[in-house]
Amino acid sequence: MTQTTAKQSKMVGKQSIQFSNPPAIIGCASVAGQKEGEGPLGAFFNVIEEDPMFGQNTWEEAESKMLGMAVDVAIHNAGLKKSDIRYLVGGDLLGQLIATSFGIENFEIPLLGVYGACSTMGESIVVASMIIDGGFADRTLAITSSHFAGAEKQFRFPLGYGNQRPKAASWTVTGSGAVILGHEPEKDSEFAKQFSPVMIKVKGVTIGKIVDYGIKDSLNMGACMAPAACETIAQNLKDFKIQPDYYDRIITGDLGMIGKDILIDLLKEKGYDISNNHMDCGIEIYDPEAQDTHAGGSGCGCSAITLTGYILQKLRKRDWNRVLFVPTGALLSTVSYNEGQSVPGIAHAVMLESC
Repeated sequence: MTQTTAKQSKMVGKQSIQFSNPPAIIGCASVAGQKEGEGPLGAFFNVIEEDPMFGQNTWEEAESKMLGMAVDVAIHNAGLKKSDIRYLVGGDLLGQLIATSFGIENFEIPLLGVYGACSTMGESIVVASMIIDGGFADRTLAITSSHFAGAEKQFRFPLGYGNQRPKAASWTVTGSGAVILGHEPEKDSEFAKQFSPVMIKVKGVTIGKIVDYGIKDSLNMGACMAPAACETIAQNLKDFKIQPDYYDRIITGDLGMIGKDILIDLLKEKGYDISNNHMDCGIEIYDPEAQDTHAGGSGCGCSAITLTGYILQKLRKRDWNRVLFVPTGALLSTVSYNEGQSVPGIAHAVMLESC
């Protein structure tokens, strides 16, 4: 087989990649805020911090501190040192990715900053996995974060304003999730003790495209992102020539209750029914009635800590063997919204499998 043919063999269909040397998850961490810790998934998180400021002076510094904590916990959990991580791939919702850049600067790990709004955990894992499969690194770390107060400050209203939230609105998760990718876990690491003998591998990915249905309601994130999730999921099924029941769960990032219904309807129009095996991180992470979160959770941290805290545990126990993890993002800014632009969406799919 020629070198060109070998490279081409990893390309599947129109938008997907099937890894010839699938990266394994060899460490992970989830750091959550108090509200997230009080939700249905609270028992699965590594760290729950009751102080929303994380001991810092500003919301932005708090998010950086939280993200740095997730990197620390993941590296310790994997039985590694920071110098063992060749590249870090990550991003957040704040302008110029300041939560990430300030959060990881003391680790001295080369950084690829990425932005996919709330789909950033998916994008980070896609890039980090491609680096491992391509032989460009032996270990990479994918990370993202979001903070409720920081997101409100940047995208919506100051907290002191006390504005009314419409029922379609979601609640930005305070959380940071980290995944370390490599070949095999360190034998004596906490991660290996917890997950052995099961290996969780990234078998393939489908890179999403921007989808814009012209929606201008920036508080209805589910409606903005559902069309992109539909396109990515449908493309994954087409590219790999499989049906929805190939997966035990198809898990979207933060569509919430409104976006979930839209997604299921849109996929049915394409001939795919995921109603029996679909799950949304934004719906699972909070109790909407007890915690008053309306449509559900959102933010980069929503899918990130649900993955690293809950989903990986279900794969470890083989309650699920195959999962399509599809974080979703709304690509807006205060500038685009105030200039009357619509809110495009994007979603990236990661194929996770217990081995």
